[in-house]
Amino acid sequence: MVLSIDQGTSSCRAILFNLQGETIAIAQKEFTQIYPQAGWVEHDAMEIWDTQLYVIQEVITQASISKENIQSIGITNQRETIVIWDKITGIPIHNAIVWQDKRTTNYCQELTTKMGTTIQNKTGLIVDSYFSATKIKWILDTVPHAKTKLDNNELAIGTIDTWLLWKLTNGKQYATDYTNASRTMLFNIHTLCWDKELLDLFEIPESVLPIVKKSADDFGFAAISLLQNIPIHAVIGDQQGALYGQKCWQAGEAKSTFGTGCFMLMNTGKNATLATDGLLTTLAANESGSPCYAIEGAILDAGSAISWLRDGLQLIQSYDELEPLCNSVENTNGVFFVPALSGLGSPYWDMHARGLYIGISRSTTKAHMVRAVLESIAYQVKLLLHTMATNNTIAIKTLQIDGGISQNTFLNQYLSNVLAITIAVPSHSEITALGAAALAAKYTGHSLLQQTSYTLYHPQKQENNSLDQNYTQWTKAVQRTLNWL
Repeated sequence: MVLSIDQGTSSCRAILFNLQGETIAIAQKEFTQIYPQAGWVEHDAMEIWDTQLYVIQEVITQASISKENIQSIGITNQRETIVIWDKITGIPIHNAIVWQDKRTTNYCQELTTKMGTTIQNKTGLIVDSYFSATKIKWILDTVPHAKTKLDNNELAIGTIDTWLLWKLTNGKQYATDYTNASRTMLFNIHTLCWDKELLDLFEIPESVLPIVKKSADDFGFAAISLLQNIPIHAVIGDQQGALYGQKCWQAGEAKSTFGTGCFMLMNTGKNATLATDGLLTTLAANESGSPCYAIEGAILDAGSAISWLRDGLQLIQSYDELEPLCNSVENTNGVFFVPALSGLGSPYWDMHARGLYIGISRSTTKAHMVRAVLESIAYQVKLLLHTMATNNTIAIKTLQIDGGISQNTFLNQYLSNVLAITIAVPSHSEITALGAAALAAKYTGHSLLQQTSYTLYHPQKQENNSLDQNYTQWTKAVQRTLNWL
């Protein structure tokens, strides 16, 4: 069996797969989202570790196995979120700053003017608070004695994968993989090294950064009693894990994952094509786990907008209410929603944008507002797909999607209608975790990715051009959110 550790933005999961890629057991637990002030998002890295340990124990108990039955471990994680901890005590010096966090917005704007082109050419990324580098600098500049500890080489700096790996191995392994390194805004995706010019810019010595390995590699052995001596053979960022799990290994193959955000990645093979029009160039993993390139469109709020419907507005009590509500009305009655709850990602990259409901009237109901949120996700994907098409000569006829929201049949059909292409949803619901497990198995010579069946959603013929009109209207709504702050 292979254990996949899937550490996400809102929950930790552990999944056991057999060598046929079948799910044997799964456990999931949410952890605390911390909002110190508007636009700031943090996690307690120690709580993440404790939660991850809990679900690992749960999944082993569910499967009624001993740790000796687990042959390998793969780790996949929320990307860009940063942790800095004391090497001696093993305690973080500050809460983890989450990828959604906007506290470094002003600094990023200054940086864009001075170094934006250089940073994009080296890293494939657009300067934004989304990425890790400015979060690292903020912690080092703000936390008392952080600079002293840095100078004394007492700090470890890493994305969540590095934190989990360090904890799993009791500090014996301090590493990351190419996919996670490529999201820090410190890693040169052409030389495949930490970039000295960028490290100097952010005043981060290379000596405190983890070594970078292939996604399928030797990451040491677990040293905690729960998983004692089990080898760790894979580390990969969650979106690239889904790309691998969907077997998008050839140039032109694409997938879109609907989680907290929504991320569309297209494999571009060995060529590091510098993306334009607000898209990103990033590192992924090829069939063997070695680095290859992809272009990416990033939507910052998808599942988080639905969570906000439940936890913030309390328009729904559970996600089971979504489809009945959406299907209870024929349309949104002219209501549109722009899910810029964390700013806007591709193609706008506007850290000052904020969410918007527009078109509300006395006849607006809860169902209209809920449906508008679901429809907005489809419109964002249409915008990404159109932008990606202008960057590539390869036409996408079928889009493979995964993630929690991909279980929503209303969204899947509406997405197919809006995009006018076939949407393919794999029968396997844990594609990201499966990707990490498959990479771990690949390192030992096994293949977990057997033939996968898909549920297909084909475009339904429309009696008029209302979908195009709705999309155009939605893009007008987006313009009203730009640079709001």
